[in-house]
Amino acid sequence: MSTQHATLTADRWATFTLDQQILMIANEMHRAGKLLGAKDRDRLRHAYERVLRLTDLTIEVRPRPPLRRELLRWRDLVAALYVSARPGATEHQAALRCLLRFTPAASQQIPFVLGT
Repeated sequence: MSTQHATLTADRWATFTLDQQILMIANEMHRAGKLLGAKDRDRLRHAYERVLRLTDLTIEVRPRPPLRRELLRWRDLVAALYVSARPGATEHQAALRCLLRFTPAASQQIPFVLGT
């Protein structure tokens, strides 16, 4: 797994609001979206590892069962992209759009990140 967020603890992650957490995960997804070419396969896998790590932390620190359930479902989308031989841009953008719909503040970023 990528070491960039390896030292990030659940206690530290819990200090961020849910909006901030979702937007930070979305930031990693946005970075990953720039690496969908064949020559960037290793870097893309590392980006998805960071997304999964931050998602796992969010699931760990958020006690609301409905939110946790939906985050786990969303995590499955990213896990499928991670194991895919060639993740597609359409599937990647659909997963990012879904993530950004988790909170009103994140939803406001959709036009800027994904267009209309």
